[in-house]
Amino acid sequence: MDDPELVSAWRSGDRGAGDQLIRRHFDAILRFFRTKLGDDVEDLVQRTFMDLLEVTAPVVSVRATLFTIAKRRLVDHLRQNYVRAGAVELVTSLAVADLGTSPSGAVARNQEEQLLGEALRAIPLDYQIALELAYWEELTGPEIAEVLGIAEPTVRSRLTRAREALRDALSRLGRPKVSFVRFPGALRRPARRTGHAYRTW
Repeated sequence: MDDPELVSAWRSGDRGAGDQLIRRHFDAILRFFRTKLGDDVEDLVQRTFMDLLEVTAPVVSVRATLFTIAKRRLVDHLRQNYVRAGAVELVTSLAVADLGTSPSGAVARNQEEQLLGEALRAIPLDYQIALELAYWEELTGPEIAEVLGIAEPTVRSRLTRAREALRDALSRLGRPKVSFVRFPGALRRPARRTGHAYRTW
């Protein structure tokens, strides 16, 4: 079954369908939280999948919906645990490194990937999320727009600014020429695709 069919079956009480859907997307949602909060994120992952059952609007992309829920859960968590009073509305403009969280380094396989992870955590959270969705999770433009809550034409410029911020962060770390390595997906300019996926990014 495809994702929407699994969601429909799960909502109708088919726990096996729910288990299959969770297995299909568990690693991506776990990675989303671990790169920002560390290893103790099981509750947030579980709540993300359970929140999917409460979505009443039509779901075009289950992946995009899951990441939208995950982002909302992440922002709520950061507001409650890391952001000082008066700065709540600015949480996504802050960098993970400035919030005092302890992201997991387990997804990095070598020193270059560790450095890239450190640079990602030094840029605004919205930029970090945009890059992860585009290059690790390979979401399409419309899907990224849904998760970030922006217009689809804005996604391309958001990614451009995010890449520039990442390069600046790498320069500050003394490694301006670190390539966009596979970490854990390809953090490089995506190949051109057809349909609703990337064309000129």
